[in-house]
Amino acid sequence: QVQLVESGGGLVQAGGPLRLSCAASGSIFRINAMGWYRQAPGKQRELVAAITRGGTTNYSDSVKGRCIISRDNANNTVDLQMNSLKPEDTAVYYCKISITYYRGSYYFTNDYWGQGTQVTVSS
Repeated sequence: QVQLVESGGGLVQAGGPLRLSCAASGSIFRINAMGWYRQAPGKQRELVAAITRGGTTNYSDSVKGRCIISRDNANNTVDLQMNSLKPEDTAVYYCKISITYYRGSYYFTNDYWGQGTQVTVSS
């Protein structure tokens, strides 16, 4: 069993910062890629930022220069520091983590999603 717990969402004024965190726990052999996605009302879920196990990052054009994704491999966490927030950043934010676990005689790799955390940016 693997659990993801997100924290850090909330209401913030435009221009302000917010930091999201996601922690994975359970039967984990290795954490692979980690990322943050968001879904605004009436829109599809979209990638915000991602980071490989080696630390290579990728950002959507809409947040590039305003967000920083980071990870702590020792504690199985991924954070998203968001700065200069805009009303259009309002959405439910989800972390997604690729996790390899050992069961029986085999290793398996699955993607796991957090429960989502609401970020609301007021103008």
